[in-house]
Amino acid sequence: MKDENPWLDIKDVEAWLGPTQVFRSLTLRLMQGENTAILGPNGSGKTALVKLISRNIYPIVKRGSTLKIFGNQTIKLNQLRSRIGVVSTDLEVRTPDFISAKDVVLSGLYGSIGINRNRSPKGKEIKKVQKLISELGLEDIGAKSFGQLSDGERRRLLIARAMINKPEILILDEPTNGLDLKARHQLLKCIRMLCKGKTTIILITHRVEDIVKEMQRVIFLKNGEIIQDGATNDLLQSEPLGKLYETPLEIIFANGYYQVIPG
Repeated sequence: MKDENPWLDIKDVEAWLGPTQVFRSLTLRLMQGENTAILGPNGSGKTALVKLISRNIYPIVKRGSTLKIFGNQTIKLNQLRSRIGVVSTDLEVRTPDFISAKDVVLSGLYGSIGINRNRSPKGKEIKKVQKLISELGLEDIGAKSFGQLSDGERRRLLIARAMINKPEILILDEPTNGLDLKARHQLLKCIRMLCKGKTTIILITHRVEDIVKEMQRVIFLKNGEIIQDGATNDLLQSEPLGKLYETPLEIIFANGYYQVIPG
């Protein structure tokens, strides 16, 4: 159920990623309980938006510009991490191959990568890990190391890691990149299941096919600007998508999934 108060409230924000200006005057409100896909071609500012939310980059201070998360302009990073889970390829790259799959998920409780030797997980924590691994269909990989897993298994395991704290918001940043067809279908099935839970899902992607029917809202992002924002059924149509990607497209909806073919 959508909340009337935004968990993210951005108004007239300017931001830079190194020497590059990624946002000139960004205004965006995201509501709790409203699963949202942010769609745009490569270089549109999608990853920069994730960095802005996770406080890896900061907006330029100027009059009339605000960035509030859960109603606050200042928020401690440890509080942010407990309320917002982020799954990205960056996290995948930083996770060492030797860590066991169970410890990858368990480490989400501590905000670490891996488990410190001095830390002894409690029985209650281990049960939470086992429950999540089971829910995401990963029972067969619990004893394996991260390096032994396929790309699809790694992504779903990192989703389990992000969900271990029961975050209010889960951000999936380009979750299907590099996955083969079977792994991609398994991950999309997982995303559909998550969308039906209590956590609000934010999907960041350049692929229309990643957007499942449980996404209520779609935002088109291009060159650091929001060019369209509306209901999924309204925007995932041939004409608006063709304008976003500057190429003729035809969209097909079947079995709860969207597919795009050349127009």
